[in-house]
Amino acid sequence: MDELLKLETETFNKLYTDYRLRFIRFAQTYIPDTSMAEDIVMEALEYYWEHRKEIRNDESIPSYLLTVIKHKCLNYLRQERFHIEKNNSLSELALWELDFKISALSACDPYELYRNEVQELVTNTLKKLSPKTRQIFLMNRYGDLSYPDIAKHLAINQKTVEYHISKVLKLLRSVLKDYLSCLISLI
Repeated sequence: MDELLKLETETFNKLYTDYRLRFIRFAQTYIPDTSMAEDIVMEALEYYWEHRKEIRNDESIPSYLLTVIKHKCLNYLRQERFHIEKNNSLSELALWELDFKISALSACDPYELYRNEVQELVTNTLKKLSPKTRQIFLMNRYGDLSYPDIAKHLAINQKTVEYHISKVLKLLRSVLKDYLSCLISLI
């Protein structure tokens, strides 16, 4: 048995010496990275050594090794292609997302957003008011009616109108407290 191992080792060493550089040049034809081409050849030689007993006697060992190197190169190239496609897909997605953000930001009007946000807060606050308080406030602020006109129209005391308006203004000041400094700067 030792004699067979010795013979196989000598055959392997001769193969290594005679063909390693040729195999590396072959691999470099498809894999420009020299260290990767060398790794592929070394893996192929290792694969041959591990499977040497499975090779038919009439099969050319250099041809067998070249076939293994070919398949290892193909696997490497397919893997590289997959990584490139994945990176391109990610790049395309990142570019699309970036373009979307740029166009959204370009179209964004901070004053409009701010105004809409404040309007929504005011609307929601007014919805929470009692119907009578809301009516008095809307008549004053949106109907441009004075306190005496509202009192006369609703047949209530002017002090009641003042009470309801001051109640709403106090509530709005509280709800809009974070916006008041910005609102004043916009005036």
